[in-house]
Amino acid sequence: MPPDRSDAGAPAGSRPLTVTEFTRRVKALLEGAIEPCWVKGEVSNMRVQASGHVYFSLKDAGAQLPAVMFRSQALRQSVRLRDGLQVVAFGEIGVYEPQGKYQLVVRTLVDDGMGALQRQFEALKKRLSDEGLFDPGRKRPIPQMPSTVGFVTSPPGAAVQDFMRILIRRGWRGRVVVLPSKVQGEGAAEEMAAMLGLAGGLGIFDLVVVGRGGGSIEDLWAFNEEVLVRAVAACPVPTISAVGHEIDFTLCDFAADRRAETPSAAAELISSEFVRSAERAAAAGQSLASIVAEGVGRARERTAHARSRLRLLSPASLVERGYLQLDDASNRLGAALRASVQARRQGLAAAASGLERASPQTRVQIESHRLLSLWKRLQGASPASVLNRGFAIIRDAEGKPVIRRAAIRDGDRLEAEFADGRVRIRSEGD
Repeated sequence: MPPDRSDAGAPAGSRPLTVTEFTRRVKALLEGAIEPCWVKGEVSNMRVQASGHVYFSLKDAGAQLPAVMFRSQALRQSVRLRDGLQVVAFGEIGVYEPQGKYQLVVRTLVDDGMGALQRQFEALKKRLSDEGLFDPGRKRPIPQMPSTVGFVTSPPGAAVQDFMRILIRRGWRGRVVVLPSKVQGEGAAEEMAAMLGLAGGLGIFDLVVVGRGGGSIEDLWAFNEEVLVRAVAACPVPTISAVGHEIDFTLCDFAADRRAETPSAAAELISSEFVRSAERAAAAGQSLASIVAEGVGRARERTAHARSRLRLLSPASLVERGYLQLDDASNRLGAALRASVQARRQGLAAAASGLERASPQTRVQIESHRLLSLWKRLQGASPASVLNRGFAIIRDAEGKPVIRRAAIRDGDRLEAEFADGRVRIRSEGD
């Protein structure tokens, strides 16, 4: 059951509107009631999307108006939009329902000259420059190795985290004191100027950084206010202006002793000499260690050489060398004697062999062996040896051996000689 809304002045039982329905009513009301018109203002927070659409704000001293110029219209413009440009834009009001916000849909625009903030910036810059606040001759050198650094900024801001992260990553050894202050909006310049005065009065700082992260020209305007610029110039401690706006300068950048594009760049600047010194110290340490090691090595070599020479010159060493020489001479004498005995033995063996070959008994033995060999050869070739192997010798009537069959006629009387005797035989025809 819906709640009773009669006490709120609404008709009893009326249906509540959804957000979409309410937004559509606003859209219809605004777009129907406000006709297309010309609007004059200063361009701020401009960004170009990948689609080619251009989003920006038109502002004056009292208000800001979101605006969009779609790609088709943007391509036809001759004016090159940039932050700080004063323009007159023609368009109609539009309501973007998904986000429930209204914006000026720009169809065309013309350049109306320099923006009010930019004119104010240039006027104050010229006046302070004429006073000599930006004179390079009054700027002091930044300490190369500061031990205590004050940082005038907003503690919750990302600038502090970025600043500290760089210092820690680079191994910087020192102390950072955050001097808390607003960095944008009403009263920010006065608070930062008071913190600079406090830093100068404490007398504990070697360097003071004043800055913040990036933002639009409106967000960074406190760093262009005269009270803060004069406080930076008057600070007795060397100062770095580290406003995260890399493209444009603030007046604090001109008044400070040194400008850094971002708080991170300021941290790198502060720690650069420390890092170089640490690298030089590390290199010197390595070089010293190498020299010491080399020197110790040479000293050890000289000590070992001296110890060796002392050992060689000591009486015990001389005795030892004498023993060694004696052992060597003994070994060489033994080897020479063994070689001589061996040579004599070989000579005696050769002479004995020659005598043995020349003795009559040996000659008789050799000739006996030779005769025995000849006898065995004769025995092997003798008829008796042939007969013993199963052969027979056929002789004719005259006792001559018959060596061919053609020499035998029928009826011839023959004699066959075997190993164990002879037998008379008669030849018969086939």
